[in-house]
Amino acid sequence: MSQSEDKKQRFCELLRSTGRENIEYVIEDLDTYGFFEAPASVRNHYNHPGGLVEHSLNVYDAAMMLREGVLKRRPDLEKSLPVDAVVLASLLHDVCKANIYRLVTRKRKNEIGVWEEVQEYEVNYSQLPIGHGEKSVVMLLRMGLDLEDDEICAIRWHMGPWAVDSASIEQDKSYRQSIMNSPLLPLIHTADTVASQIFERDETIR
Repeated sequence: MSQSEDKKQRFCELLRSTGRENIEYVIEDLDTYGFFEAPASVRNHYNHPGGLVEHSLNVYDAAMMLREGVLKRRPDLEKSLPVDAVVLASLLHDVCKANIYRLVTRKRKNEIGVWEEVQEYEVNYSQLPIGHGEKSVVMLLRMGLDLEDDEICAIRWHMGPWAVDSASIEQDKSYRQSIMNSPLLPLIHTADTVASQIFERDETIR
């Protein structure tokens, strides 16, 4: 089994471990959308084929580490941070990226000034352009996944304040209320930051 197949298998097994209804349909749709082949970004973290599932697993690992640490200090929050909710929100927060990247060939000068063909990703937001976290939630609901309110909010606002339109008082209030309603949201946002900025940090940067 290749490394990419191993990561896909781990991802799918974790989803199945939640026992959620229609989870097999979700996995089938992710396959159809190209989730397991997609990069996590165009030029930043894990911008290579399969990068999206790698990043999602990193967020899961970070989220479970954070959950363990939080519950040592606040065991009373265990019911607010059920394992299945952490699994779903961490692994599926970036589902919206599954169908926005495509590999293209461009000509570019190399370090000695010679033109050469290079392959890179470009982004196309034409399919359901409603935002980042919002699109992930809508896609999952369309796949038949019945999400709890705290899971919806954690996925919708997983980018934290960066997902809030500074010109929208309504969005600001909704985000703040979502944080107050459940610790799952700040847990997933923090896990996403730990994964992208620490776990996936360029090894040349210290």
